[in-house]
Amino acid sequence: MAAESQFTGLTSVTSGSTAISQENRTLRDLVEIYRHLSGLALQDADIGTVAHLVAHRTDVTVAVISQKMGILAAASPGESYESAIQYVHDHLIHPRLAHMLANAGKSRHPLRLPDPARGRARVVAPILVGGTVPAYLVSLVGAAPDQGEDIDLMIAEHAATICGVILARERVIFSAASQVRDDLVEGLLSGSGRDNDEVVRWAQHLGYDTERDHRVLSIILEPPAGDTQRSALVAERAAGATARLFVAQSPDAITSVRTDEVVVVLTENTTPGSTTRAEQLGTLCVQRLGALFPDVGVSIGVGGAFREPAHIARSYEEARRTTEVIRRLGQRGAVVAFDKLGIGRLLLQVPDIETLREFATDILGEVLRHERKHHSEFIATLMCYFRENNSPQRASKLLHVHPNTVTYRIHRIEEITGLDLNSYRDRLAAQVALEIIDALDVSA
Repeated sequence: MAAESQFTGLTSVTSGSTAISQENRTLRDLVEIYRHLSGLALQDADIGTVAHLVAHRTDVTVAVISQKMGILAAASPGESYESAIQYVHDHLIHPRLAHMLANAGKSRHPLRLPDPARGRARVVAPILVGGTVPAYLVSLVGAAPDQGEDIDLMIAEHAATICGVILARERVIFSAASQVRDDLVEGLLSGSGRDNDEVVRWAQHLGYDTERDHRVLSIILEPPAGDTQRSALVAERAAGATARLFVAQSPDAITSVRTDEVVVVLTENTTPGSTTRAEQLGTLCVQRLGALFPDVGVSIGVGGAFREPAHIARSYEEARRTTEVIRRLGQRGAVVAFDKLGIGRLLLQVPDIETLREFATDILGEVLRHERKHHSEFIATLMCYFRENNSPQRASKLLHVHPNTVTYRIHRIEEITGLDLNSYRDRLAAQVALEIIDALDVSA
């Protein structure tokens, strides 16, 4: 009986020693995992490396999932990355997961959520970056005893902390890179480079192709009327959508989003005289923004073509001046190329729009009044006549009337206005007046 008692005592001691030994091994493994995870924070590692380390050291499937349940990274022991992604998609991504993520995000602590149907559990650890939770580390673990549960939570929490450090570092790097990029774009648009070689280097850093022609677009966005805060938010969203549209349509586009303007340096591949690629994409932009943000006003000016990076500033200035004309003339939603402004380039220099209206009215006001009274087509006839180099025959074909009708109308215009359209000065005055009438709402 004494021997039996001694044997029982020895067994108890042995079991206790085994338990302590097992606990020590577990703690050593935990410390080792902590050390490796902390080391990743000091290296140029990404969150995928963290997921891989945890998965292979703990023999569980691990994933990093965004707020919108996108899979940012995944790892599973003995499986390829693609297989791990598929496994996570099949076994983790579910509408119920959104509720689990939200709970972990609110608590700011890892949670263990049993899954009796699979005999497993999900450990969800929020990844903190500053005061936000942009993502979660989720692992599929076994139904372990209490001590195992604690270790699962501790590993998940530390791994999530390292992921937070990595994501914060990536944000800083991205922010710095974005600032450098914005500074380079601003330098090119302002023409502030010290010499041509410096400008070329700036452009090449931005992916500029010196073997192709380019144009600059100035896209002015006018926020909707009403609440200032809401208007600013809508305009900001519209600017972001504009930049994304151009990058999607032309991945090599260089974009700069400003307070009330989006500037795009775009490669050009159309033949001279045709509608430029910049105009085509500009029109598409107006249509898309009109559908998405109907309350936001859009005006797009297109600068002249160039190939040398040093000419970016000139094309931008042309685009910007063109948008000013569009806005001054009240042509909301227009896409206008500086090349096609014609005499409009000179009219831009007149500071007061009313001065232009007065000039047009002085020259052709009587014709406008006669046209309204008699429902005649004198103005259209005069425009066509000038565009066809004063040829009644060619103008008549376009107007679908007899050449004598064109001649009669031209004579009547001369009688009404007192102009001599054979005189260079009178003809020039009439042509300028017609350009103003075509651009502005001129009444007499």
